[in-house]
Amino acid sequence: MARVTIWQAIAETLAREIAQGLYPPGAKLPTEAELAVRFGVNRHTVRHALADLGQGGIVVSRRGAGVFVARRPTDYALGRRVRFNENITASGQVPGRELTRMETRPAAPHEAAALGLPDGAAVHVVEGVSLADGQPLALFRSVFPAARFPDLPAALRAVPSITAALAAAGVADYLRLSTRITAKAAKPVQALRLGLAEGAPLLRSEAVNAEATGRAVEYGVTWFAGDRVTLTLMA
Repeated sequence: MARVTIWQAIAETLAREIAQGLYPPGAKLPTEAELAVRFGVNRHTVRHALADLGQGGIVVSRRGAGVFVARRPTDYALGRRVRFNENITASGQVPGRELTRMETRPAAPHEAAALGLPDGAAVHVVEGVSLADGQPLALFRSVFPAARFPDLPAALRAVPSITAALAAAGVADYLRLSTRITAKAAKPVQALRLGLAEGAPLLRSEAVNAEATGRAVEYGVTWFAGDRVTLTLMA
């Protein structure tokens, strides 16, 4: 039989402890230094073991935060109604959102076309990170007609919920008009925000949401961490 290397033995030990529930999904593993002391090896050997667990999808490494036990992928339904909080709550997790950008500017040509606006019309642009149980799940960019929703930024600053902000602006309900999904590789800033390795797989969703009349209210792009979500298309 082939001899098991030290790093393989460490990886097998940690994998077994994770399987036993000693480190539950989402739990942070001890640091490289702590593991090196525990197993009596150098940090390079520990790093090799953790890399092997990462390639097997057992753990995920987040820059500046450490190594965590991988969570099961979040089931995320792409149905006619778009409700982030409801989707995450239905999966048994706690939803959260961090806004990172909010500004009003002229619409880019593709944004104006998606929203049915004249070229250069003013739009509100909102960007942020969507969370599930505190773990970054996706990056999002939402674009809204500024003339129609002048008070939307203030509403979002008070409560970071797009559904609630649109309701306050008089949009009681809205539906997904179209969706386009493509695979992308995480760029450096995206990887940093999501705690992924550069080049990690992302699922990019581009959607237009509209009232029942067909009038567009939001053009949105979302970049989901590919290993943290299962997208389900609903009729």
